Amino acid sequence: MKKTLLLFLTLMTIQLTIAQEWTTPIIDGYGKIKEFKDVAVQPDASKTYNIVFDLKDDREMHGTNIGYFKIARLINMLGAGGVSADNINIVAAIHGGATFTALNEEKYTAKYEKENPNAEVIKLLKEYGVQFYVCAQATAARGITAEDLNANTELGLSAMMVLANYQLDGYILMP
Repeated sequence: MKKTLLLFLTLMTIQLTIAQEWTTPIIDGYGKIKEFKDVAVQPDASKTYNIVFDLKDDREMHGTNIGYFKIARLINMLGAGGVSADNINIVAAIHGGATFTALNEEKYTAKYEKENPNAEVIKLLKEYGVQFYVCAQATAARGITAEDLNANTELGLSAMMVLANYQLDGYILMP
């Protein structure tokens, strides 16, 4: 009887873990997470998270650029873990294969013949407080002007300068 009860409780625990839904508690619709209370490393609400992301990849995840997905996922995990938005400072350097993700709707549609799937997540992340800098070297190499960019982004001299300056200011690099 004890073995049966133990097996039943174990199966119920596994089922509850598996059945848990993916959520987007802070950045609605982007950066899906599952919350786990019984894992070794959790967000620390007493810390300030200063992070600079290197968005250089053109890969997608769940319909948007993987870099924006990762930023949204991190914000969702930190927020669900009790970290205040005031203690989350995120900067993103956009360059390389990710450069075209920062195009405004008109330019993106002209290039790809579809709406920019990144526009909404960029807007939501910007509203949260994420700063987006597009590498001017990358835009120049691709024939992109400042007017071609999403209004929620701005030009930085280069991704290297953004990454170097923010790391020198104590931000942690998230590749």
